Amino acid sequence: MINLSNISVPIPPLPRHFWAVLLAGGDGVRLRCLTERIVGDHRPKQFCPIVGAESLLSQTRGRLDPLFSGDRQVFVVSYAHERYYSKELADAKDSLVIEQPMNRGTAVGIIVALVQIMQADPDAVVGLFPCDHYYSDDEQFRSMVTSATEAAQQFPRSLVIVGAEAEYAETEYGWIEPGLVVSQTQARLCAVNRFWEKPTLPEAQALLQGGCLWNTFVTIGSAATFLELICSELPDVILSIMRALADKDLATTYARLPSVDFSRQILAHQANRLLVLPDSGSGWVDLGSPDRVLGLLAKNVNQPAWFRQTHSFSSHVRNLRKVV
Repeated sequence: MINLSNISVPIPPLPRHFWAVLLAGGDGVRLRCLTERIVGDHRPKQFCPIVGAESLLSQTRGRLDPLFSGDRQVFVVSYAHERYYSKELADAKDSLVIEQPMNRGTAVGIIVALVQIMQADPDAVVGLFPCDHYYSDDEQFRSMVTSATEAAQQFPRSLVIVGAEAEYAETEYGWIEPGLVVSQTQARLCAVNRFWEKPTLPEAQALLQGGCLWNTFVTIGSAATFLELICSELPDVILSIMRALADKDLATTYARLPSVDFSRQILAHQANRLLVLPDSGSGWVDLGSPDRVLGLLAKNVNQPAWFRQTHSFSSHVRNLRKVV
């Protein structure tokens, strides 16, 4: 007899009006000590093979390819890193690679991507995906994204944000306080009572005890809703970017723009327009610090060669802390 429970059913691709924005414009300063050890230079972590043989950017693409058509994947990068991403993105159309003149924070890159996507597809539904995260179960990740896109269609005036089940009182993550359950059609979708960005340790301990979730930054919603929420907080920034795109002169505008963080300056002020989808099975880890990377690899059976070559985990951590 065939055991049907062991058979994995492929998740079908999303419709063509669904777009993925892959965020790869960060500078990765905190992990430079690791990237130098791995590849011999200070490239940002998203262009480095930290876990496995491929870079985190390539792994993110592979994770999303079964869901999003190649001509519906937009890459937000910074021109200063061109030598690192040029080969990896050689197969992407130029119009899908947004080369920022400089890094102005997550929100600015997201705005440029949203405006260009809406010009091509006014009915677009967009997912934001950081390229410096790790998932132990890609199939579970794709299932979660599919559920989030269905929720975004069911509630088009809201943004659906994915929240990972918290394991400890992390102060460097954003935290989400789930509210009332609004739908259980595909998964337990909840309203958001409040959004904290990088709380103090006592606050994080209280959030952990209260069953709050970590913000994975994976956010899905209609492009129009994204821009509406951003415009309510940063109308001048959106107007400046739209003018710069029309004039084909991003460099001049970027030089004048402030750095804007999407989580802290948008999501934290728009909790009433957010819905949260809990994720407990994808094995999400934000590779934002050396300790977090080393902790993940210490538990990983398939450890990369650069990690195995160190004398011991504890001595490696101590040496890294001296230079962080």
